[in-house]
Amino acid sequence: MKPIKATIAAMVLTAAVALPAHAETTLRITLQLPLKAHLGQNLLMFKNEVEAESKGDIKVEIYDSAQLYKDKEVPQAVGSGAIEMGVASLTRYVGEIPAVDIFYVPFMFNSDAKVRAAVAPGSAVRQPIDDAILKTGSRVLWWQAYGGAIMLSKGGPLKTPADIKDKKVRVFGRTLGKFIETLGGAPTLISGSEQYVAYQRGTVDAGMTGVSGVKSRKLWEVMDTITVTNHADIEFIVVVNEKFWQGLSKDQQAIVSKAARNAEAHVRNEMANIEATAYAAAKDNGMKVVEVSDAEVQSWRAATKPVLDSYLAESGALGQQVYQAAQALK
Repeated sequence: MKPIKATIAAMVLTAAVALPAHAETTLRITLQLPLKAHLGQNLLMFKNEVEAESKGDIKVEIYDSAQLYKDKEVPQAVGSGAIEMGVASLTRYVGEIPAVDIFYVPFMFNSDAKVRAAVAPGSAVRQPIDDAILKTGSRVLWWQAYGGAIMLSKGGPLKTPADIKDKKVRVFGRTLGKFIETLGGAPTLISGSEQYVAYQRGTVDAGMTGVSGVKSRKLWEVMDTITVTNHADIEFIVVVNEKFWQGLSKDQQAIVSKAARNAEAHVRNEMANIEATAYAAAKDNGMKVVEVSDAEVQSWRAATKPVLDSYLAESGALGQQVYQAAQALK
């Protein structure tokens, strides 16, 4: 009997050892910006809340500075399930969903109040866009504010439409490219992670970005002037693969959704301070910051009117829908 008991005990012990430990769920997030950038810090806020609320059941890994994917590669990577989550500029979806570029139509959202109304969850502008992105295999978890678009140059400001003529300009979307073309410039599509080198090598004469990007990427080392045009509202979105999302438990989905809402509200509310800090840093590092007058804005708006016409012609029924919704905002 002793050998039998010993054998049974050994079997029980072996079975206990073979039982797998509780498997945690891992969310990998790809980000093109440095972790120190405000979008990276926003992801850290999300990570900390998710891991704390899930008591370690969900682990969040952030791969910043385009370690895994460049901005333009994120929609395909997340939609295909190659990675669970990613951060991409909204305009990276323009190939499949031309309507997303409503935020890059020149001067469409010319006040913080209009921007907030347009990007609010469930708004008549945002919801149709979120729904369209879902059809690509990715679910939008939250929108990340990046601020107004500015112009970068070297040797002088770009205060009037005529200042763009014959210049090669870094852009990050189709509609922004047409903005430059309409003014007689030559647009060059360059990812955010590659723009420093483009300015350094003289690949382009000028460029556009958000002022927070000037600070996080130290663009004052390669450009010397900011012209505050605010000609577009730059939005990034955090997306999760839909099949992966449906594989999460309801409790897990609730934890992630709540953290996403909190992260979205925080970055939106902090945007004014983030931009102010970035402008101050740019000045401290020798950049000249040039404001554009109301009269000059009107000249920019008039000169780029064809961009709106092109957007409406190319963005289909969805473009017409979100444009009408944007026009209805006060």
